[in-house]
Amino acid sequence: PNGGFLMKYILSAVAVAFALAVTAPAHAFHCPADMKKIDAALAKNPQMSKKDMAKITGLGAKGEAMHKAGQHGKSVAALAKAMEALGIK
Repeated sequence: PNGGFLMKYILSAVAVAFALAVTAPAHAFHCPADMKKIDAALAKNPQMSKKDMAKITGLGAKGEAMHKAGQHGKSVAALAKAMEALGIK
């Protein structure tokens, strides 16, 4: 009677593991592209306060560090905040 439950549990665990395995590499490749977009926008010397510039460069540095540490989800999140602040879509 409990065999069906165990099978559903195992299949769910396999599905979650597969989803994580598929999305992690996608995030890994996403990070460098986002970093290049941020660097290109900053190279244009956007007009903003020193505080905003510090926030953006800090988020960029955090994103790069998270990428290097293999924490691609956190990297993408930090880089997305920096891109939003720069008006990058």
